[in-house]
This record gives sequence, C-alpha cells and structure tokens, in this order.
Amino acid sequence: METVNITIDGRKLQVPGNYTVLEAAKQANIAIPTLCFLKDINEIGACRMCVVEIQGARSLQAACVYPVSEGLVINTQTPAVRESRKVTLELILSNHDRKCLTCVRSNNCELQKLAEELNISDVRFEGETYRLPVDHLSPSVVRDPNKCILCRRCISMCKNIQKVGVIDTSQRGFKTIVSSAFNQSLAEVPCINCGQCITVCPVGALREKDDTDRVWEALANPELHVVVQTAPAVRVALGEEFGLPIGSRVTSQMVAALKRLGFSKVFDTDTAADLTIMEEGTELLERLKNGGKLPLITSCSPGWIKYCEHNYPEFLDNLSSCKSPHEMFGAVLKSYYAQKQGIDPDKIFVVSIMPCTAKKFEAKRPELAATGRPDVDVVLTTRELARMIREAGIDFTGLPEGHFDDPMGEATGAGVIFGATGGVMEAALRTVAEILEGKPVDNIEYTAVRGTEGIKEAVVEAGGIKIKAAVAHGTGNAKKLLERIKAGEAEYHFVEIMACPGGCVTGGGQPIQPSKVRSWVDLRKERAKAIYEEDRNMPIRKSHENPKVKMLYEEYFEKPGSHRAHELLHTHYTQRENYPEAR
Repeated sequence: METVNITIDGRKLQVPGNYTVLEAAKQANIAIPTLCFLKDINEIGACRMCVVEIQGARSLQAACVYPVSEGLVINTQTPAVRESRKVTLELILSNHDRKCLTCVRSNNCELQKLAEELNISDVRFEGETYRLPVDHLSPSVVRDPNKCILCRRCISMCKNIQKVGVIDTSQRGFKTIVSSAFNQSLAEVPCINCGQCITVCPVGALREKDDTDRVWEALANPELHVVVQTAPAVRVALGEEFGLPIGSRVTSQMVAALKRLGFSKVFDTDTAADLTIMEEGTELLERLKNGGKLPLITSCSPGWIKYCEHNYPEFLDNLSSCKSPHEMFGAVLKSYYAQKQGIDPDKIFVVSIMPCTAKKFEAKRPELAATGRPDVDVVLTTRELARMIREAGIDFTGLPEGHFDDPMGEATGAGVIFGATGGVMEAALRTVAEILEGKPVDNIEYTAVRGTEGIKEAVVEAGGIKIKAAVAHGTGNAKKLLERIKAGEAEYHFVEIMACPGGCVTGGGQPIQPSKVRSWVDLRKERAKAIYEEDRNMPIRKSHENPKVKMLYEEYFEKPGSHRAHELLHTHYTQRENYPEAR
C-alpha cells in the first residue's frame, strides 16, 4: 500500500494512503472523540464530534471521513476544535433524556463518557423537549426515542449490514426521529429481533426486553423447580461485564454465580447442541440418500428463521426441522428429566441464558411447546445475567470453581463451537463424515468453515460422497448466498446460516463494547478464539460420542429421528408478511 507523509499535532507520520485522518490519528495513539462513527458500519461524519483543523481548509472537518493526502497538516486540539466539540455535545445533550442513573447504559454510555472526557459540567442550551412513546411491544427489543441521538448507527446496521431495513429516519429538522415505517412498533414490522441495533447503539435508545423480574419471582417461588441452561457463547463474553479481557473464558465462575442466585440445577446447552447434531446429521443423511430437499439449511438461529419466514419463504422446506439447542433442551427437561426426577413438568421452570435477543421471541413461538407448555419459560441475555449477578452483590471474579449438574451436564467440543460462525457446520461434519466413513475420522478440524469471511465454502468427501457446504453469518450475507442458490449460481448439500455477524459470540444480547473498542478490535475473532480453545481442550470432541446423549437415546428417544424425537425435538415454520421493497 502506498504511504503518504502527514503531520498531526506537530508529529510527522507516514501512514497508508487509504487512511482517514481518524485512522491516522489512531495509529499515532492520538485520541479524537467520536460518537456516530463505527468502523465498517457507520462512517458518515454526521455527529461532528470528531472535527479537526486542516491547514488550508476553510472550516473544521470530520476526521472519520476526511482522507489523508501527501503533506496534510492536521491539528486536533486547537481552541476552535475544542469549543466546537463542546458546543456540539451540549446541543446533543440539550434535548436528551438525561435520566442517567436509571438508564440501562449508565456507566457504559458513550454520550455519558464523552461528557466526562470533554469536561461538560453544565449544559448552556436548554432545548425544547417532548416525550415520545416508548415502543416496548416487541418481546425482544425496546426502543426509546427519547434517548436517541440520531447517530444512525442502528440504521446502518439494520439496513446495510443485516439487509433487514425496518428502521430509518423520518420527518425533518428538529422533529427527525429514527423509527419504523409509519412509526409502527418493531413487533408489527419484519424485524427479526436479532438485536444488532442494540449492540451498536451508543446510548440507551435501544435495549433488550428485561425479563429479570420474572426470573427473580420464579426463584422465590418454593413451588417451582427452577433450572437454567447456558449457551456456549455466554461463557466467552460474560467476563467483559466484570472488567475481564475480551475473550476470557469464565465457565466456572458463571456456573458458580448461577448456583449462588438460587437455581436448582445449572445445565450446559452444549449438551443439547450435541443432541441437535444427532438429529440434524440424521436429517442430512436421509435427505442425501433419499432425494430430499437440498440444501438442508440449519435452524439454530431464530433471527435467521424469522428472516427466512419474512423474506425467503421458498426456502422454508429447506430448513432443518430441528429445534434450536436450548429449545430442544427445554423439551427434554420437561419430559425425560421430569420423568427421571419425579417432578411435575408444570413445576419445572426453564431459564435460558443466551447471547441472543431473538431467542426471547423464539421462546414465545406456539410451535415450540412440545409438552403442551412452552419448552423454555424465560430467556435472559448475557447482559441481563450480569445485571442479576451485580444486583445479588456477587463478587464474580472471586467465585470458587463451579460445575454443571447431571444428568445433563456433559458436552463435547462439537457442542462448544456452536457459538462461532461455522461451528454448527463443523460439528455436524465431524459426525456425518464419521458415519459415512463407517470408522473414526482423525482430522476433525474443518478450518475451511471457520473465520469471519462473510460466506465460506467447503467440500468434504466421506464414504464416497462429496458434501458441498456453505456458511453465511449476518443476514446480509445470507441474502447474498440465497440469491446465488436461487439463480442457480451455486449448489450445496448443507448450509449454515447465523443471523448475527460472527455468529452467537457477537449476538444481540452480548456485552456492548464502545466504538473506540469494537472499531479496532474484532470481537468476533477474540471471542471465537476462546470457543475453539475450549474445544481443543475437551476430552470428547464429537457429538455422537457424548455418553449423556447416548444414554438419552437408549433410555428415551430410541434413536435419532425416531417418532418420539420428532414429537419433542422437531418443529415447523410458516411464511410471514413482509414489505415488498424489503426484497
């Protein structure tokens, strides 16, 4: 890459010629405040917090969009620059709902942090304020326009990255708001509940629907047997809520904290991920051998399922009929586990700790009530669990070692990697390849489906059969892949789709990192690293070798794909309404 020579605050630098002033300053460790900026997602220079003085320019320029050039001279801390940033921030604060103490983002709010950094001790401008209704009808996402600062990050994520496009700006001038069409609730539009808008919001304008009170109430009810299960992505992100480095694995502390909170049993959703592989792998083999509908597309991601129902109903028959792992587990807990423990299923209250806001919607689906009652009663995000731990006064980092409970407490490395994009595919291939070969397969790391490339492809040959596989993460990439399949430009046997970019490790319910972190650190890679490390350290790494899953089939389900397995572990999906222009 060609480099250019520039000067920032008197320091002479050599930087790549395709950099912006903001990137050049970052390389030199010179801090420039930002608010609307989010690298590769929202680079529009709208908020004007990052203005700098460019020698020869007539006005201050936004560093996030101003390109470097040979001989450029930049000043980031002149009196004019500092005053401009302060005035801009005060104007934003002037009509902002400043109930910071009771805001879900207090102490993790980029606006609050900027006010502290720029030494804003008073707001000189008291702007006109008016209260807008809070949209809380969605089971997953709450939208509070009174806290919105019009940075447009959520719009860019929803429209440009996810290709869902259910929110945008409406009206003009001072009355501009971010809303859905005709200001409908997110529950009334084709929102897929992925929560990616929440993870990019710098303030508290978007948040998950908080269900912690329901869990506290259940825990206090002596009539209920309250059990909890945790997804693999939670253990590699929860630590961030307590100041640990990104990608720290906190499985032991997480389990110990859940037991301190009062749950009767703490289970690992990874066990159900192994169960999912047994059912889904069997489904793939049956379709391959019997001329079934191909490609088989994974059904673990509820955001992807809803996106498919709205936008690509022609692919509904391609979806695996398998429930997602936590829903499978819920069905097992309210049938097999209830029977084995001698507990009335109506007294079992199942809580799922998930990295995902879409699973809140999923848990309410009528299709997911195998025993005549919801498979899962409440879904909490990683962030909600962190709030409960703090509320209970638990010293998270100082907790002793904790272990998952039996009889459903054992999982394999294959179950663990479900948390990263490509993980479901790799886990399935480990089992399917071995079944087709009829003998153990030594090389079980399918690295072609790993990584953060938007669409990944692999060909796996086993038992004389070549399985063509593809992986897409983020519904924007899913759209590209599905359009290629529709046009006949690509042909696959097996496809994995995750709604969230990076998969579950960067799901909509995971800890929120500010722009100054996530713009320069790839959260997907750092959290996935911990996932794959745990997989490598597991004594068993193939789902079909999980002794607990084997026991489950011997004692209850008989075999993968059995009649009882279909009754409890499988479901169906239906077409939903959509806006014509969304395609």
